[in-house]
Amino acid sequence: MIKKGTKLYSILTGACPKCHQESMYENKNPYVLTDVLRIGEKCSHCGTKYRMEPSFFYGSMYVSYAVGIAFAVAAFVISYLFLGASLQIVFISIIGTLIVFAPIIMRLSRNIWINFFMHYDKNLVKKKTE
Repeated sequence: MIKKGTKLYSILTGACPKCHQESMYENKNPYVLTDVLRIGEKCSHCGTKYRMEPSFFYGSMYVSYAVGIAFAVAAFVISYLFLGASLQIVFISIIGTLIVFAPIIMRLSRNIWINFFMHYDKNLVKKKTE
């Protein structure tokens, strides 16, 4: 299990990067496509604003490219090297993987991007619980 207080926890769960006490997303399910990128204005626990500036999350598009490549490589390795599929089937499996995991890739990219700029603060958690 991944512990609170680590970047990996915030990235994989979508938790507030400063306090890790709540999700940044209004709907935790990434497959509700109308809400896939809907982020709250700020954390209700620590008050951290998720949008540091207008268009802040445009930078996550660059991260999305890298994350998409990682998913495509994983699909290639599984289908071609492990299952021995033909190149046509491998191509279809890569496209299918990218379509099926698109909402997760979008959220992961945003989580990674915001964690570049914000860091966990254990003092925020202590102040709120005292």
